[in-house]
Amino acid sequence: MKNVLKKKTSFAFRRKIYLLGQDEDGINCWLEEPKWDCGWYWGFGYIITYTNNRSPHLAKDMNSHSHFSVFVGEQEEYDYNKGCFVKGEYINNVYDSPKLAKTVFDENEGWKLSELFKQFYLFQEMAKLCHCGSAGISTVKEAKHDEDIKGWYESINKQIIPRITAEILKILTPENK
Repeated sequence: MKNVLKKKTSFAFRRKIYLLGQDEDGINCWLEEPKWDCGWYWGFGYIITYTNNRSPHLAKDMNSHSHFSVFVGEQEEYDYNKGCFVKGEYINNVYDSPKLAKTVFDENEGWKLSELFKQFYLFQEMAKLCHCGSAGISTVKEAKHDEDIKGWYESINKQIIPRITAEILKILTPENK
């Protein structure tokens, strides 16, 4: 069982961030809030570490930038004997990720986060396909589903993804006292 840290939010570079946990070296891993990028898609799932580990609002720069997917799914590990990356363990629950020694969530919340992020990435991909015109799902002109696809794009971006990200942030937000 992992040590569970207190939930914490902060700001860095004018963005609200949510503590996910710490790696084995005690480096805090922060999730950046969702943002509407380039006028057509949701950017979310960005995991950042900062030069000021304890007070990111005072940081001068980021130490690293990655994505939530580094904690779940097929893990790659560098094999020094082979001189390349090899596939490792498959992580279903972010709580079980060996890259987080401590978390702000328990095992049950880890499952919820993992499932919500999977939903987010699937809907983000669907919105991307819809945005690219006809989603590339048919070359048959008679299908005429462009209006439906435009509606899907709008529903995904205006309703579905905001609900998913709100649930993720609710899990990571400290309780008001």
